[in-house]
Amino acid sequence: MRLVPAPLLVREQAGDPFVVTARTTVTVTADPAQVALGVLAAEALSRVSGSTVEVRYREVAEPTQPGDVALLVDPTLRAEQYRLDVATDRVEVVAGSPEGLTHGLATLHQVLRPLDGTFAAWPVHVEDEPAYAWRGLSVDVARHFFGADDLRVVVELMAAYKLNVLHLHLSDDQGWRLAIPSRPELTARSGNSAVDGDPGGFFTTEEYEALVAYASARGVRVVPEIDVPGHVNAALHAYGELTPSGEPTDVYTGIEVGFSRLHADLPATEPFLRDVFGDVAAVTPGDYVHIGGDEVLTMEREEYARLVAMAGDAVRAAGKQVVGWQEIATVPIEPGTVVQYWDTRMDPAPLVAAAKAGARLLMSPGSKAYLDMKYDAQTALGLEWAGHIELRDAYEWEPTTLVPGLPEGSVIGVEATVWTETLRSLDDLMTMLLPRLAAVAEVAWTPRERRDWDDFATRVAGHGPYWDAEGLAWYPSPQVDWHVDLA
Repeated sequence: MRLVPAPLLVREQAGDPFVVTARTTVTVTADPAQVALGVLAAEALSRVSGSTVEVRYREVAEPTQPGDVALLVDPTLRAEQYRLDVATDRVEVVAGSPEGLTHGLATLHQVLRPLDGTFAAWPVHVEDEPAYAWRGLSVDVARHFFGADDLRVVVELMAAYKLNVLHLHLSDDQGWRLAIPSRPELTARSGNSAVDGDPGGFFTTEEYEALVAYASARGVRVVPEIDVPGHVNAALHAYGELTPSGEPTDVYTGIEVGFSRLHADLPATEPFLRDVFGDVAAVTPGDYVHIGGDEVLTMEREEYARLVAMAGDAVRAAGKQVVGWQEIATVPIEPGTVVQYWDTRMDPAPLVAAAKAGARLLMSPGSKAYLDMKYDAQTALGLEWAGHIELRDAYEWEPTTLVPGLPEGSVIGVEATVWTETLRSLDDLMTMLLPRLAAVAEVAWTPRERRDWDDFATRVAGHGPYWDAEGLAWYPSPQVDWHVDLA
């Protein structure tokens, strides 16, 4: 079976397949989270099979009936741990929580195959759970804006590969992408600009909340990023009081970095950070808000430390936990802060020291997980400051050994990133994500001892037809033989 990411245990069994028909029923208890998930599961099965699959309530102790796709919560399992059992006449997905059920359903969809005008799954037993709790994708919507319709496609793709964190880079020099009630000029003045003068855009509060809810229903939580104290030209253009002269800056549509900055001593700075992060936290039900902190190239360390502390205090005052790029580890940060490693060229000593002091590490190495890097020198899209990243490069790395000297257990997860300086459409975005996002997803989910490049290359080859069926653009890496027969 061509499952990605690779499960801990797969045991194929004898017997005729379970065939999805009009008699197939998804069964759930009355728990609202299960009901919502059951509706999504029935819709997905209906879509692939062409039959109408219904949802039925079931008592907790009621046995699974023939024709059922039963969703069962077992409190003795860990939250994301699941089991999938496909028999000829029924399917059971058992997990420790609704989030675990989403993973089991993702595996079920991967084992379905076309059969006589519908879809079927051959008998199999799967046991699985993730290696890391944080399995993310960061999408830059600031350089070029990608709206809710595009991001819903991204969320569906993430859920299919068991990624559970959508990190949205919502502000940068080129544009501001989220309406902030306390600072309406951020989107009024800086919401419609983008790289090269291309059209911009932004999320209203209602659009953002709807996207967060859509993602949550599919097991994906949204982590918003407001990047400070650098990457702030959009803010400076909207509010001149954030500049020493009191005058707003010009719109910026280039792709250089490191030139814009906040000023710790200006009276407008601290209230701006407090209000903006407070408003972002108010519309984000998850635990985390990202403060950025990267590429501040025109500031002394003392002022940088003051501004990072201001931003962190604002996030914590709003009841959230702080995430920041690896540069924040060079100044004092609170224990429990999540530090996102990205630049393999930088001295790792501050990361090690921060981890020993209680910080948690999220691994996004530019040379492996930055999926806006070109595949090779001929790739039309993307950049290449971190080199070229072919599919095998995105697959063959181990998060716990990237930074020597980290305390055991300090790495909490893996996150792919995609920056959009050169990406303008959903096809552009998907071309850079696929197939590499599947590779990073396996690094994030599957333990090191279960990962093998040759095996992955064979399995991922079976996913091209799925991407084609979904209308997704993707790059046919020459490292994989994509000619497979799934019938």
